[in-house]
Amino acid sequence: MTLLRIEGVTKRFGAALALDGLSLEIGAGEFFALLGGSGSGKSTLLRVIAGFERPDAGRVMLQGQDITPLPPPSRAVAMMFQSYALFPHMNLRDNIAYGLRRAGERDPGPRVAELVALLGLEGLEARRPHQLSGGQQQRVALARALARRPPLVLLDEPLAALDSGLRERTGLELRALQRRLGASFVMVTHDQAEALSLADRVAVLDQGRIAQVATPRDLYERPATRAVARFLGAANVLEAGRFALHAEQAAPAYALRPERIRLVDALPQANGTPAVVRDIAFRGGDALVLAEAEGEVLRLVLPGGARLPEAGAAVFLAWDAAALAPLSA
Repeated sequence: MTLLRIEGVTKRFGAALALDGLSLEIGAGEFFALLGGSGSGKSTLLRVIAGFERPDAGRVMLQGQDITPLPPPSRAVAMMFQSYALFPHMNLRDNIAYGLRRAGERDPGPRVAELVALLGLEGLEARRPHQLSGGQQQRVALARALARRPPLVLLDEPLAALDSGLRERTGLELRALQRRLGASFVMVTHDQAEALSLADRVAVLDQGRIAQVATPRDLYERPATRAVARFLGAANVLEAGRFALHAEQAAPAYALRPERIRLVDALPQANGTPAVVRDIAFRGGDALVLAEAEGEVLRLVLPGGARLPEAGAAVFLAWDAAALAPLSA
């Protein structure tokens, strides 16, 4: 069931085109990620959905209602900002209760207590933001966003302010919370690992357009374009005609994941190439090898326990036909 529908949304900032006729559907109860590099339009799209930016064309539909002309407070949408935007003069309890009081809730205490328990913030109610850790501040900001039980929660780089040790654990807690609540979460991120590990579906944005929407596995294994392939985990892009390729489907180019390439003793008739090892990076559980072939530097990932070639060594690379994902552009 569709909860949110974006229909042909265009947004300009002066001469710069931030969103170019973008259309998208997000389902009820879905954890959805908007992924893209700087300037791709992902944050602008989030602000259009929230109502902080008015599109120049197109409309935003929520639960079948056109909310495009509505100001942010009139939308059944909550937004958690990257900076968390907590009020420094308020304690934890009052920060969470703020939106409820503005909505006319006379006694926000029960709902605040419910959220404090849900997010594991018991005993911290009297503390102000500067007395909380980054992870605790993040949970307070999320509690405030959830206070009015919105069907749609927008998350702007929700894990960016956390150190690397907290990001993975907090991300999994965030996904588990979304599952319990049943609300739709739309998360903006530039981190492909974050998007792939948390979301049900991912939209990759490129220059204000949707380059591809897919499940994390399909997106990773079957990128649709060269831009998506290179953005997601630095996949190799093999141009047809440059390498001896035998693929399951004809295409002008193919994406080939680094872990799908193997070292072999002899050159295969198809789906392989001679190469020269240029560099090796041991990463513990695996090793990244850069090998030059036909004027291109290919990335391959080998198990950490495997015998690794030395830099400068001549090797043969091979891959299976099923590993070649056709690219349309």
